[in-house]
Amino acid sequence: MMESRPRTGSIISFLVGREDLMVDLSIDFAGIRSPNPFWLASAPPTNSSYQVCKAFEHGWGGAVWKTIGEPVMNVVNRYGAVDYNGQKILGINNIELISDRSVDVNLKEIAETKRLWPDRAVIVSLMVESKRETWHDIVQRTIDTGCDAIELNYGCPHGMSERGMGAAVGQVPEYCTMITEWVTEASTIPVLVKLTPNVADIRYPGRAAKKGGADGISLINTINTIMGVDLDTLELKPSIDGKGGHGGYAGPAVKPIALNMVSQLAVDSEIGLPISAMGGVSTWRDALEFILLGATSIQVCTAVMHYGFRIIDDMMEGMTNWMEEKGYSNLNEVRGKSLKCITDFGSLNLLYKAVARIDESKCIQCNLCTIACDDGAHQCIDVLPKPKEVNGSVLNLNQPQVREEDCVGCRLCFLVCPVDGCISMVRVDNGKETISWNELMRQLPQPVTWEALRQFQHKHGIEIH
Repeated sequence: MMESRPRTGSIISFLVGREDLMVDLSIDFAGIRSPNPFWLASAPPTNSSYQVCKAFEHGWGGAVWKTIGEPVMNVVNRYGAVDYNGQKILGINNIELISDRSVDVNLKEIAETKRLWPDRAVIVSLMVESKRETWHDIVQRTIDTGCDAIELNYGCPHGMSERGMGAAVGQVPEYCTMITEWVTEASTIPVLVKLTPNVADIRYPGRAAKKGGADGISLINTINTIMGVDLDTLELKPSIDGKGGHGGYAGPAVKPIALNMVSQLAVDSEIGLPISAMGGVSTWRDALEFILLGATSIQVCTAVMHYGFRIIDDMMEGMTNWMEEKGYSNLNEVRGKSLKCITDFGSLNLLYKAVARIDESKCIQCNLCTIACDDGAHQCIDVLPKPKEVNGSVLNLNQPQVREEDCVGCRLCFLVCPVDGCISMVRVDNGKETISWNELMRQLPQPVTWEALRQFQHKHGIEIH
């Protein structure tokens, strides 16, 4: 491999931002240091030293090497995607396995990459059979590369799980603890556990990882899915010689699921470990949302597969500019700041009231809001004639108008409107009274009746129609 030298100078000068506010994007994740929080996730973009070194040249702060371990052989047609409304790869499904290159080849390239890039985080993802001695052996060989940390892949939902690895471990907390203990008793470098989202409650495997001695947690891995059916051939998509099966789903469509699971671990007092978050991160805005919900580092895969390593430029610039604008100098000041906004439904304010208002100057009379409200919501948008002069003639346009006294504030019209700023949700209560469902249940006779609930609603001007 051709020798290359880290070009850190340009990166450092870029990261500092304006002279009047020094923005520092560097992180320390359980002792793993990197110049910025953006890591490549363990996936096809980290399959070789060529790719990882190229990513570091572009400015990525770290990389989790594509999982190495047991012998595997891949198939063709291993990716499928969901395209929607003109957007390619809203979600991507894969049946690709772990690295199909030998452990020896990978370890040699990992050592070389770390030697060339000492300031970047190089984490090695591992997956082997569930034997203590096997784990001890690969852990020691991995440490010998000089890498910064190990990530245990407990998340793959296909192929490897059928062999008792991947999600087959992550879905059983006892297995998660046992294997993590095997690794941590042999490791002298930080150990991250990568969790599968294919569980009922992400907190249990998270606690199991903590119990096993993990230094950090990464999530989410891919979601178990079947991508679709070809209506002409009746075969699954993608098709491998007429057959197919379930695979791992990722990309922008999974981000809300990942945000929820990351926040669940971040607020769990029994865990208290740094989180490396992934799942649908495509922009600096996505990354900041995960950091605001408790993540320390951000892993990216699908967006790189779609657009290339170059997206790091916009990610770092966007995050730096946002931090400058908000007055933050480092990511420790940002991390977890939105966790205080999370609560359960029973604690939400029942007396908070907002209604939809339409800015007629921006309205294009597409009537999507009217249809959505009438067919799918609460029938509170009327269509009224609105005279408008067009080419010397007066036309009566169909202008939607919200009956605010009947609007329940569901927000559906706001979501379907194609014009930014045309429909707004406007708060109309006085902001002085608050009561949650939990508080109301302590006030009303139990068991609560519809009559008692209607009396409360009538008292506060809440009409259900």
